[in-house]
Formats: sequence, structure tokens, C-alpha cells
Amino acid sequence: MRFVRVVLCLLTGAALVTAAPAHAAPDRRQAALDAAVAAGIPGMTAVAPDWRGSAGRQVLDRRGTPDPSGQFRVGSVSKTFTATVVLQLVAEHRLGLEDVVQQRLPGLLPYPEPITVRQLLQHTAGVPRDLPLEHSWATAEELDTERFVHFDDERAVRLSTTQPLLFAPGTGWAYSNTGYNILGLLVEHVTGKPLARVLYERIARPLGLHSTFLPGDFPFVPRPAAHGYEQAYPAPHPLTDVTTYNYSRYLGAGQLISSGPDLNHFLSALLGGRLLPPALLDAMKTTVPGVDTTTGLDEGFDYGLGLMRVDLTPLCGKPTVVWGHGGDVPGFNTLSFKEQSGPLQVTTLATLDLTANTEQAGLRQVPMVSEFCAFTPRPKATGAPERLFRLTL
Repeated sequence: MRFVRVVLCLLTGAALVTAAPAHAAPDRRQAALDAAVAAGIPGMTAVAPDWRGSAGRQVLDRRGTPDPSGQFRVGSVSKTFTATVVLQLVAEHRLGLEDVVQQRLPGLLPYPEPITVRQLLQHTAGVPRDLPLEHSWATAEELDTERFVHFDDERAVRLSTTQPLLFAPGTGWAYSNTGYNILGLLVEHVTGKPLARVLYERIARPLGLHSTFLPGDFPFVPRPAAHGYEQAYPAPHPLTDVTTYNYSRYLGAGQLISSGPDLNHFLSALLGGRLLPPALLDAMKTTVPGVDTTTGLDEGFDYGLGLMRVDLTPLCGKPTVVWGHGGDVPGFNTLSFKEQSGPLQVTTLATLDLTANTEQAGLRQVPMVSEFCAFTPRPKATGAPERLFRLTL
């Protein structure tokens, strides 16, 4: 569930990006989707309030483009849903942001250092990012061979926390799926209900999100926007279809299935104050720099309580800040972002994630950026894809 950082510096000496009047060029968002597919992304979709587009194949060996209204695995965009439910419980005085997790879930964590709910939400708790490699994907091939492994929710946390803390809680920042799995267990403990039920009752049903659910051990995407792929085996072996998968390892961190229209509706409702009281929405949007304390890597966003803040000003040439989240699981890369008060919003899907090369990883972000910045990829005469961004993975 990586979110690839866009380095806000375009390559020099190349045909980069250019503003273009609407009558002189195709829709810039469609042009960006087409460029990503030309670079080797199997399929892409984008859903904005005024437009829906797709490019590539829904299934590689069949005719047909991806369905912008279809379902897909949204990866870490799940964290915004989990965080919203946690903050709703805070609003009801059933949880506190400064509550110590070890006191609310006694015996779960092996660490004597007190860890708070706020720290887990903001990735400042220092808990390990993921399962140890011996219990997760150590090679690309294991993306294929370990797709049906079941993880009990509590066991996934216990295995992850056999690893030491990355830093003392509250003294650094490091993105952690483990932290959001702990939050999922906390929601279940407080409500006495499975997280899937809580998300349905508190978010999906009230907002009418008919494509959004937490699948647990259910391995299928019922109405797929497109199949997801990875280069699980070295070329010339073809891409491996990884659509059917058990993601029980990611309870509150990245298990959700949803759709572009549903994610847009959810994010609009959240930022519009329909899901949280103003004080807690403000707390959700109080950010720290997304700079990994253990590596020094700047991820390219600031992080609140389950929300990413991305400053696109250097690309757009005007003050432009968007809120949302990115998501990564094998075969599916998601970006879902919105202006705080303006009308611009988009959710994009790319169907190649963990094994994407640098060019592909850059180009799959351009459709999202192009919703907020008025530029269009300039096609080369040869039809070869451009490299628009230099990325750090």
C-alpha cells in the first residue's frame, strides 16, 4: 500500500506538458489515461463530477475497456473510512484521541510504551508498517502463490508486532498498515460489531454507497471495473491476473472494495461536514509532514488523521491543495482527491501497482493531477509514451 511520491520537478529537455485550449486537443484527463496505458498500464479509469473516462483493457485477453463505474480494491483509501468511524466514536464520547490503546485492548500489544489513538491515526505511533517478510510477500512470485492465505484479524496484528517499534511513540512518523489494523480491532471492541458491519451502518448505508463493502475472506470483486495485474514472474512471462485475492490481512488498513463514484461521494460528504462535527474534521485535517523518520524519505504529502494533504501548487502554477488518500494493493493503484471547497474532484484507478516501473508509476498519477492542473500530455510523433515526472519509489 505504497503511495508513490510525485517529485514536483518535471524532466528538462523533453516534451513535457502543455496547456491546451479545449478545441485544440482531446480532454486532458483522457489524454493522461491514454498516455499511462501506452506506457504499459493494462487499464485505467477516472471519475470526476463532470466526466468519466477509461483506457486500456478491462481484461487483458478480451475486448472491452474498463468500466469507470465498476468496483475495485481501493487499498489504503480504506484508512480514511476507518479513521472516520474512529472519529465518530470520539464524537460520541465512546473513545478519546488520547486514550492509550494498551488500556483499551489489554494484552494485544507487546510494547510497554503507551500508544494513543491519535498516534495510530496519524502514523506517529512507531508500530511496524506490515507483517514480517516471513509471513508476507518476500518476492514478486508470492503475489501469485500466496493469494489465498487467511489471516485472523488479531493474529495479523500479533505477528506484525513481533517486530520492535520503529521509534518511541510520538517522536516520529512512519506509515503503518499495522496501526490501522489495530484501529479496526479497537472499533470492533468498542462497538461490539464486526468492522464490516460498522462501516456499512455508519457510512455505506447512510450515503447510499452500494458498491462499497469490506470483503473479509471473500476473494472476488463482484462487478470489477477492471482486472488487476502484476509482473509476478520475469518477462517474457505475461502479467499475472491478481484480481481474485484474500486480503484478510488488512482489516482496517486496506481491505475495502468500492468504486470511483462511491469514493467521490464519500470524500465529498466527509469534507463537506456530513460525517463528522467541525471540531473533529478540523482535527482530521491537522497534519504533520509525511517524512519517514526511519529513512528520511519525503513521501510528498502531509498526513492528518486518515487524510493526506497534497500541495499541487508547483505543478498547477496557482495555489492548489487537495485532500484524500492513495491506495495500493497488488493489481490496483487508487488515487482519490478533492479540493476542500471547490468543485474539482477525481478518483483514478490503475491496474498495475507493485511491479510498475518508474515511468508507469509516474504516468498513472497524471490523470489525477490533470483534474486540478490545466495541462495535457503532449503526444510524441512516434506514439511513444512520455516521462512526465521523476519519481522516488
